[in-house]
Amino acid sequence: MEHQPSLIPLGSLWLSALVALLPLVVVFFLLGVLRMKAHWAGLIGVLASLGVAVFVFQMPTPMALMAALEGGTFGLFPITWIVLCAIFLFELTVASGHHDDLMKAFNVISPDPRVLGVFIAFGFCALLESLAGFGAPVAICGVMLVAVGFKPWKAALTVLVGNTFAVPYGAMATPLLTGANLTNMPAEQLSFIVSRQTGLMAWVVPLVLLVIMDGFKGLKEVWPLALAVGLGYSAAVMGAAAVFSPGLVNMVAALVSLAVGVLVVRIWKPDGASAAAVRLTGKEAPREPEKVSGAKTLAALYPYALIVVVFIITQLVAPIKTALASTDIKVLWPFLWQDNYRNMVFNSLGRTVPSTVYNFQWLSSPGTLLFLTAIVIGLSFRMSPVAIGKVFATQVYKLRWTFLTIASVLALAYVMNLSGQTETIGNWIAGAGIVFPFLSPVLGWLGTAVTGSGTSTTALFSNLQYTAGSQIGVNPALMVATNTVGGAVGKMISPQTLAIATGGVDMVGEESVLLRKSLPWAVGLLVVLCLLAGLQALPVLGWMIPSLG
Repeated sequence: MEHQPSLIPLGSLWLSALVALLPLVVVFFLLGVLRMKAHWAGLIGVLASLGVAVFVFQMPTPMALMAALEGGTFGLFPITWIVLCAIFLFELTVASGHHDDLMKAFNVISPDPRVLGVFIAFGFCALLESLAGFGAPVAICGVMLVAVGFKPWKAALTVLVGNTFAVPYGAMATPLLTGANLTNMPAEQLSFIVSRQTGLMAWVVPLVLLVIMDGFKGLKEVWPLALAVGLGYSAAVMGAAAVFSPGLVNMVAALVSLAVGVLVVRIWKPDGASAAAVRLTGKEAPREPEKVSGAKTLAALYPYALIVVVFIITQLVAPIKTALASTDIKVLWPFLWQDNYRNMVFNSLGRTVPSTVYNFQWLSSPGTLLFLTAIVIGLSFRMSPVAIGKVFATQVYKLRWTFLTIASVLALAYVMNLSGQTETIGNWIAGAGIVFPFLSPVLGWLGTAVTGSGTSTTALFSNLQYTAGSQIGVNPALMVATNTVGGAVGKMISPQTLAIATGGVDMVGEESVLLRKSLPWAVGLLVVLCLLAGLQALPVLGWMIPSLG
């Protein structure tokens, strides 16, 4: 039993692509129009993807079902495991009482919640994204903004948008490095191009966050800080890409943006902080922030500092990273592999599809590292094992529907990918010819909307983007980079990411609300990126992109 899909199972590429898009259309219609709960929309989407896979792309039914099972398993571990452990860690700081001290320390930096929103959702979120990725920054920073006093939907939306351009360099630049490996391009060259796109767009994100948090009044009153933080990040990401390895680029940019922000608030105070605090949190900002002792401040910052230290050690110290990775267990997924270890799933060109191997990262997963870090933090705060276990069990119960949502979305993604649906969609878009550079980001955008992962969409479409660029005479590296950045923009509307965000801020089941609020920003940024990529493929901005060689 093998499966090698046809790109045009219905005899026409455009018709085949439209049918292949049906599962996505179903999910987004149910979420955005009918406002159905995300876990039900996801399950119905899985059924739609199975129907298209079996009856249109002729995938054997047992293989299609096992593809869905593998995707669902991957959704539970490591994806949901990361989210659960990130929230578990945060809730331990709340239960221990140290989170209150952190909020007081934040008020010393600035009593204005808009300033804290920029710091947390943009700078700190980018720092966590560079180290962990896979949804952990969205979950952690979302609950931090709720603790500041933000409404849950506003906290979730602020973090989703704020995290956007950190995604290509997430988890030590895993999406970017995946594209480089698959296309045999120098990672540093690809990083340079990605930085020219993210750097040109990221500076505006803190300004957008002010509008999300407090409308145009917030933009009017706090724009100098947001502009300084955004420009600091953009300059740093472009400079770091020319000097450092890709894995360090986002870390450097995040730290620079935070340092610039702290420097600005030391010499400049925004107007309307007290009124903004009432609008955003329902409480007045204290005229004189309550002083927090140095010991309490260090204790409050300790969990987050420990997270950074743990991920720096496990990601940058090669022997430790290798040792952790050596514990991974590779599972050749049943029905997708034969007993003689032969991969039975191919793409339309006859090449085997690697995602039929499930990697059980029981120790090296960011979720496990967060879990172990959380246990250490709880014990450090003198919490009993029983109290720590109670906090963990509470979060498992609260996130039960999030688990089902993420598992169903990943099941849908795996069925679409392994059956050939995603490949058909990609080839249809790539057939636009010379107009393709303007549409190239759409491919990455849709890929991440399906999978929820910048790494996955890079793996899906990087070779396609490279080939399309070569055929139409456009720098292939530009197309691969654009695919990665487009995927980053699409992440904020992925059902998987929406489920992570709503789970973090206690909005489980309200993913449709967040989708409707995030979609305009996702589309707006996509349009800008399409124009930028198209102009970079032409002499207008082509001078920004180095040639291959």
